[in-house]
Amino acid sequence: MKKKVNRYARQLEVGDQTHHSVLKDFAKMLDLQIEKIVLFLLEHQGILAKRLSILADEHAALSEQSNGLDVSELREAYRNVGRDLLRLLFFVEINAIGVRKILKKFDKRFGYQFTKYYVKTRANHPYSQLKQVFRHVGIAAVVGSISRNIADLQDHQGSYVSIYDQPALPLKDPIVDSIQLAVDKLTSSTSFLNFLAKHAFIVTEDLPTSSEDNIDERYHFMSLLLNLASTFLYMVNTYIVVPTADDYSLSLGAPASVCGAVIGSMAVAQVFSSVFLSAWSNKSYLRPLVFSSLVLLMGNTLYALAYDLDSISALLIGRLLCGLGSARAVNRRYISDCVPSKLRMQASAGFVSASALGMACGPALACLFQTDFKLYNLTFNGSTLPGWFMALSWVFYLLWLWILFREPVIRIEEIQESPEAGQGVSISDAVEKGTTEPLLLNSSTPMQHAEDEDDELDDDGATVETQKPITSIVAAYKLLTPTVKVQLLIYFMLKYSMEILLAESSLITSHYFLWSTNNVAVFLACLGLTVLPVNIFVGSYINNMFEERQVLLVSEIIVCIGILASFHAVIPYSAPQYVGAALVTFVFAEVIEGVNLSLLSRVMSSRLSRGTYNGGLLSTEAGTIARVLADGTITLAGYFAESALLNITLLPSLLICITSIVATCCTYNTLY
Repeated sequence: MKKKVNRYARQLEVGDQTHHSVLKDFAKMLDLQIEKIVLFLLEHQGILAKRLSILADEHAALSEQSNGLDVSELREAYRNVGRDLLRLLFFVEINAIGVRKILKKFDKRFGYQFTKYYVKTRANHPYSQLKQVFRHVGIAAVVGSISRNIADLQDHQGSYVSIYDQPALPLKDPIVDSIQLAVDKLTSSTSFLNFLAKHAFIVTEDLPTSSEDNIDERYHFMSLLLNLASTFLYMVNTYIVVPTADDYSLSLGAPASVCGAVIGSMAVAQVFSSVFLSAWSNKSYLRPLVFSSLVLLMGNTLYALAYDLDSISALLIGRLLCGLGSARAVNRRYISDCVPSKLRMQASAGFVSASALGMACGPALACLFQTDFKLYNLTFNGSTLPGWFMALSWVFYLLWLWILFREPVIRIEEIQESPEAGQGVSISDAVEKGTTEPLLLNSSTPMQHAEDEDDELDDDGATVETQKPITSIVAAYKLLTPTVKVQLLIYFMLKYSMEILLAESSLITSHYFLWSTNNVAVFLACLGLTVLPVNIFVGSYINNMFEERQVLLVSEIIVCIGILASFHAVIPYSAPQYVGAALVTFVFAEVIEGVNLSLLSRVMSSRLSRGTYNGGLLSTEAGTIARVLADGTITLAGYFAESALLNITLLPSLLICITSIVATCCTYNTLY
């Protein structure tokens, strides 16, 4: 159809076609293609219905037998039908994306608003096939048949007359949940909870594996709660020292700008600990969490003792130990591997909410520690109390963890070694062979549409690949498409800009406005409290009104404006200028994070959904490296005059932001 659009353009140039005839011909051609999609869908629903009919006869024959093996095989046969239905839904989704993109291509090429006319005239017309693509005719009937029979074949069969006698009986089968998720995705349903959950960046697999059958057995609510508590405490631990890090450095005889190294040393260690603890979670979740808590306990204790030891080295080593205790990769993996798919969205949203609350609570708690006293020759003041408080918090968390955490029954390596877990699923295998192949993406040429910047359907989930887990960070990087790399650059940019803003806030405000520690703490806490309201607004309203790539690009431009407004130019620098520019930068960086990770969750390879080197780990590493470089920039800028610190640190943020805007513009049409 793209070639046809190009042909229309040439015909209009030479006068072989009129605008009216082009519109009429294109609309007719698109109607025919959509009708092919719908008829193809109905044809293969008929094939699935025939298979269900045959299985129904076998089911009836088993009603007078008690052979458990036959029941198990029949139940698996129903699941296979469900998997084929899921593949068929993927086929419809690919074509739905294609319809949307060719309409936009047509509008862009000819300057028409044909999309609005086409959708308006076809959406509710009784003879239109367009609505059938998005309303998935007959799917509910097939899903109902699969669900009823799988439920009837559960271990409790025979304890009642009919499945309908127990309407409240829950059906715990991942294939049914996966089909429902695919249907929801096809109808482009958007909610705040779904938007917020994508911040956790837990990439889901396209198709369920046999390991999904055991996830309910591994799930334990209290263990999930302990993982979320670990996330919350770690974020508190990260930001509780920000308002006082410069004063602490000065009290130990170091320049105030060393606060960048104090804050950033935690991120330096996290770069390595994320990979190490993620790999350890292949065998256990409890042990890496215990190790993380013990290291954080030691790190915070050493951080607090640095004042009495009068050692800047002890201060830095304490923060390094805190970074080595970062278990966020383990927390993500627990949600990905041990939480059922139907609860994974809520768990992911809980992970993000815990992080946001921890970010706000950290600076707020620093306000409570503005006191000074000695106890057993130990000094307790505004600089050391954050360390003592967090050390005590990790002691209580360790006790809670040891008593209540339950190690999952089935280990991750058992899943990875499962033969079924390594089997790839190609889109072209979604339907029976010998059918209408042109509507399918050919598995032998998965990148055949890559040359068309408007039609990179492979980046939207159609790339054909095996599901063998990734074994190295290099292999994971090779799987990233140019579009994904651009989005990781955007993620790097926003983390760098936010870290510059937060880490140097105490230095800048004390130099220009003579703010106290309490003022800085309240300012940072207020910034942190904007995270959830901003995501509610974007997830509930903005994301439903505009395309994500539009929101992404506009937000990047506004962040760039916020950074520019933060510079100290000719006019005297004022608190309203700083606070206003900081609020704009921070809020729209949060908007970018949500939208960017929402996009990434769809275009990231499904091979990065599980295992040590997963998509969550890659995003964590990108953000952590950005924080390390930002904190290093602050420390290096301290060698210049204090009055030049602000502009020197903001300049790299501005350059990186401009680079990300240019990269986004270059890939704008390929961002789904």
